[in-house]
Amino acid sequence: MATTASFIIVSRNDIPIYEAEVGSATKREDAAQLHQFVLHAALDIVQDLAWTTSAMFLKNIDRFNDLVVSVYVTADKSVRCITLKAFSIRYFLDIFKHTRLMLLHDSRNDDGIKSFFQEVHELYIKVLLNPLYLPGARIASSHFDTKVRALARKYL
Repeated sequence: MATTASFIIVSRNDIPIYEAEVGSATKREDAAQLHQFVLHAALDIVQDLAWTTSAMFLKNIDRFNDLVVSVYVTADKSVRCITLKAFSIRYFLDIFKHTRLMLLHDSRNDDGIKSFFQEVHELYIKVLLNPLYLPGARIASSHFDTKVRALARKYL
């Protein structure tokens, strides 16, 4: 079965730092722009929901035709409670908080989507721990891209 899926990682400043079309459906010419528009339009809903729930996985927060937006929000409230003395760790936690992993999809596999988000979250943490990565910059690693696409094939 062919699936439509578009994945994006958005920093806390609403700047996309990674984007990928990970579905197996044939791509229309304007599909990428439409998917970006739908995902960015859902950011306001994510902003409101992130402050009202402690859940990291927010499923089915928005719809467009037969496509659904699901989101995984990194920890924010719990990060504020941590008091660390090392500046570099404090800086890392400040950059890391409230990053949104967003998926526009047409599948109804909530468990697979949640597993996909959790594993991509682990990959994202590894990228952040890389001393050569500038936090907030676009993720241009081909290794990261390959892993995300493999996870999408596995779970979506």
